[in-house]
Amino acid sequence: MIKVAILGGSFDPPHCGHHAISQSALQNLEIKKLIVVPTFLNPFKQSSLATPQMRFNWCKIVFDDDRIEVSNYEINFNRAIFSSQTVKHFKNFYDVKYLIIGADNLSSITKWHNFKWLDRQIIWVIASRDGFDLDTSMLREFIKLDISVEVSSTQIRECNNLSYIDNKIVTEVENIIQKGKI
Repeated sequence: MIKVAILGGSFDPPHCGHHAISQSALQNLEIKKLIVVPTFLNPFKQSSLATPQMRFNWCKIVFDDDRIEVSNYEINFNRAIFSSQTVKHFKNFYDVKYLIIGADNLSSITKWHNFKWLDRQIIWVIASRDGFDLDTSMLREFIKLDISVEVSSTQIRECNNLSYIDNKIVTEVENIIQKGKI
């Protein structure tokens, strides 16, 4: 079976930081493929600004690489899906070796559904972020990816700073942000 890593997220919107994570993962992890999985809704969030289909389409554009598969697996459920369910699903087709998360997720990771099961199944890949402590004491095994792009989707939405957005989707993202502020 092909070794893969999974990069899940809201991608509301996807930005150059996400792209940097994907490229670093492809270069530094022992994988043949990266699977990007936009959520329908993050289980820890109440809503997203863009619709799931918009975020999926944006990801298809931003992660345009033959080694990357953008999956609508979670979106197809029309509800929040736990990462453990996503990993179980892809284990039917691939050797899921890694699960990539941002350093901002570490503070709540033990609250994830089936955290102990996930921790036994995969190697965590932590994408570094300034301002976030890398307390990995609860993880069985992990790898750190040093990502030097300091931006978040929240910052983009709140500040309407589109300089981190791929030119192919910047107009759509700007329109959604403006509609959200009305």
